[in-house]
Amino acid sequence: MSNNLPSNIAIENVLQSKMRGRVTYQGFVSSQVAVNFSYSKLYNDPSGKGYQRPIDKKRCKDFANYLSQGEDALYTPILLNASGNWEFHAYDSHRKNFGRLICKKKGTLMDGQHRLGGIKEYITETDSTLNVPFLAFHYLDDDEEIKFFDIINTKAKGIGTSLSRYLNRDNDDISWIATNLILKPESPFFSKGTLIGKRTREKNITLQNLYNLVKLLTKKSNLTNLSKEKKLNLVLFYFNLIKELFPDEWDDNKLYRLTHITCLNALAIAGNQIINNNYLTKSQQPDSIKIANLLVNLKVIDWSSSGDLKYLKGAAGSKMLADDILNCLKN
Repeated sequence: MSNNLPSNIAIENVLQSKMRGRVTYQGFVSSQVAVNFSYSKLYNDPSGKGYQRPIDKKRCKDFANYLSQGEDALYTPILLNASGNWEFHAYDSHRKNFGRLICKKKGTLMDGQHRLGGIKEYITETDSTLNVPFLAFHYLDDDEEIKFFDIINTKAKGIGTSLSRYLNRDNDDISWIATNLILKPESPFFSKGTLIGKRTREKNITLQNLYNLVKLLTKKSNLTNLSKEKKLNLVLFYFNLIKELFPDEWDDNKLYRLTHITCLNALAIAGNQIINNNYLTKSQQPDSIKIANLLVNLKVIDWSSSGDLKYLKGAAGSKMLADDILNCLKN
């Protein structure tokens, strides 16, 4: 793609500074300028110096939807390389680092192509203008640019899904339930769960695992419409029953697979049907005695790590085991 502009672009109120000896420019541009003053070097660029992935339209759409939330939709600056084609002019000698930036050619976009794609979609649909923050390096050569892109996308770790669920617990019911399953001392997951997604031998169940488990236990049923407090109590009731039935298996995740994710998900899938079939609508409570009597039948399953369950993995394994669990309850 050409880096030529139809005419120079002037950006006002820009701050010039240095980062590790490199000249940088920081400021804001209108969204109409933002989508036109840069271009992405795709990995298959004829120069052999390309590095960007093809744009993912779903990620752009997701970001456009995020922007539609209004003033709460904050986002980080896009990152550019001006490749020496932008000129800075200070407003006066007393403020040498504050002035006008003249863009004579497009900058290369090192980070932010999906943000810009979402911004373009959003302003097209809403006929509005956004203020887009940017940080531009005055000059990086091709190899430095590639190296920087690689560092941004490999060394800078995302916060992880579990931590994201935790941070969002006040806005999302299932995140709130999953968080409480780890934090409440009366929860069977209290000593086994980790909020931030980092597993240890003792804490082998992440917040994201519990998020999925709650969804499996309550989805596509009347349980979906219950309050978050009632859903939490259901999960506590069901998995505490299982813990009480299999105390040794629950405590030792090396000798037994009961608390491995594949098995927990299987128990949740089966639990969805078990609880729905034995739910007292009038009192909005599970029939605890009937469910407890049913679950005793699970003692025929060999939960040991050396048994048949060691071959079960992933969603398909969970579904297969859930079917076996439900068959055990019929006998």
